[in-house]
Amino acid sequence: MTRILLPVILLISSCFKVVIAAPADAATLPAPSNLLAHADVEYRLSAESLDRLAPDADPDVIALGLATMQCAQLHGVGEDAQRLAIIDYSRSSLTPRLWVFDLTRNELLYREVVAHGQGSGGDVPDRFSNQEGSHASSLGLFVTRQTYEGKNGYSLRMDGLEPGFNDAAMSRAIVMHGADYVDPAIGERQGRLGRSWGCPALRPEIAGDVIDVLKDGQFVFSYYPERDWLMHSALAQCGLATVERENADARFLSSR
Repeated sequence: MTRILLPVILLISSCFKVVIAAPADAATLPAPSNLLAHADVEYRLSAESLDRLAPDADPDVIALGLATMQCAQLHGVGEDAQRLAIIDYSRSSLTPRLWVFDLTRNELLYREVVAHGQGSGGDVPDRFSNQEGSHASSLGLFVTRQTYEGKNGYSLRMDGLEPGFNDAAMSRAIVMHGADYVDPAIGERQGRLGRSWGCPALRPEIAGDVIDVLKDGQFVFSYYPERDWLMHSALAQCGLATVERENADARFLSSR
């Protein structure tokens, strides 16, 4: 991998959050190197197939997002999910950094700009938090829940699956919604897109459509090369280990 440079630790923390309720026992989890061998999903998409759909996205981020999603599915979360949204917060807010994939049809549905939280920084965020009142974005994997009409209009609840990193998303009301400040033209003049209180806010013109394809048990993966998250999140570690296994398999096959 070219951008995710931290070493892969082939152990999964016991704090892995399968659902909102009790965390899983690490002793019951398969070794990361065997995760894909135990996968039971209807689609067998490779990261390369998603790369072809979104050539401007970082292939390492795509691979990690897909692998992390599969790790969650192996433990009973979002097993019927058909769509995955990947946000790469290491990019400028003025460039498209959200991609929404239909995994069953192998299609790219949306490629969009997306806002980050005020507490995360300027054009390219560099601070992330799980704390109430931080107004910062959170990293990691989310499973989507129901929609509702709130102060920002039509909105989508997101349930963070990573303890200590995004599991306060529901209580913080970190949701996907449309916002007038997500305006690339205005953003170009001020040097950054408008910012939220931690929510991945979208252009109002497309927010409803994106929410409709992502609601009710789909996945959203938010990425930034933050060392603490990559090293200490159970799901991030699981995803890194899975990607490393796939890379090793590919290197072996190419050498034969």
